[in-house]
Amino acid sequence: MAAPILRGVRKLLKHVEFATVPRRHRHKKKWAATEPKFPAVRLALQNFDMTYSMQFGDLWPSIRVSLLSEQKYGALVNNFAACDHVSAKLKQLNARDFVNEAISYWELEPESGQSGAPSPASWACSPNLRCFTFARGDVSRFPPARLGSLGVMDYYLMDAASLLPVLALGLQPGDIVLDLCAAPGGKTLALLQTGCCRNLAANDLSTSRTGRLQKVLHSYVPQEIRDGNQVRVTSWDGRKWGELEGDTYDRVLVDVPCTTDRHSLHEEENNIFQRSRKKERQMLPLLQVQLLAAGLLATKPGGHVVYSTCSLSQLQNEYVVQGTIELLANQYSIEVQVEDLAHFRRLFMDTFCFFPSCQVGELVIPNLMANFGPMYFCKMRRLT
Repeated sequence: MAAPILRGVRKLLKHVEFATVPRRHRHKKKWAATEPKFPAVRLALQNFDMTYSMQFGDLWPSIRVSLLSEQKYGALVNNFAACDHVSAKLKQLNARDFVNEAISYWELEPESGQSGAPSPASWACSPNLRCFTFARGDVSRFPPARLGSLGVMDYYLMDAASLLPVLALGLQPGDIVLDLCAAPGGKTLALLQTGCCRNLAANDLSTSRTGRLQKVLHSYVPQEIRDGNQVRVTSWDGRKWGELEGDTYDRVLVDVPCTTDRHSLHEEENNIFQRSRKKERQMLPLLQVQLLAAGLLATKPGGHVVYSTCSLSQLQNEYVVQGTIELLANQYSIEVQVEDLAHFRRLFMDTFCFFPSCQVGELVIPNLMANFGPMYFCKMRRLT
């Protein structure tokens, strides 16, 4: 099964090499004079129709209409606020804490065919996270978050599927954690909510994006934690992290830049399908491989990495994971094992719609009854 993926990776990496075309063979197409100018959102939809109709087949029309419809959100409870009071208010809206409901059900109802409940290690999630969503088919909206009695915001509104990579990372108390591509800050905030981070490094190359991250931390995290040694915000090149701080972290989240499929269909601003960004878009898989490799190199042997995107693209998801594992084996003699997340899919299948045919990792696909995602995530363990 891995052979076709590896062939696809090699083909992909050939396409994104920085090859120089001889000047006599260069031809600059004057599209502005001969072709109509389409908005970036339309170009994105054309691109998705071509690629995803082949990737998803009969599922694509359903995914397509869901992507073009209003996104569903979750409310991540701020544990630094009066969290019990906040949870009670959210329950009054008829929202449910999908995280703790799922975990409680799993503990009470062992998998069929097993004599007892599964061992905690086999399904362990990052602890202490509470995130409320409305039931399937309920399109109610949460009111905007407010400043609570303890001087921080009560909850953070986010695509609830964005919490899955943090849950899958399986933080343990005292972990040293890296969020390699941290901005705008939702997953960084969730990592802090677990109460497990002895130290958290939150990095993003863009200083404007780290500015947004700092605003989120300022609004949701008490000053003594922000000013202490627990959180460090940097704007370094994440591709160099393996050289800067190799073999350092217990857990690493690599939530890479991607085509941000839903954003690309709705917003012209900062849309990667703008014609001026074509080269940048074509180079995304190479950048993603470089970032994931850096994250794995920064992890201690025995530590865990979760790679995630908000794209449906196989080139940006499974192919990047397989290509990076092959790269580390060949160039660094480092062995990386992909963790099976089938149990994780079963744990949260009542809230999200999962694509059934991922070869590595898990993919939440948008669905009108549960319009979260897309969100791809894959958990890996560095063995050597």
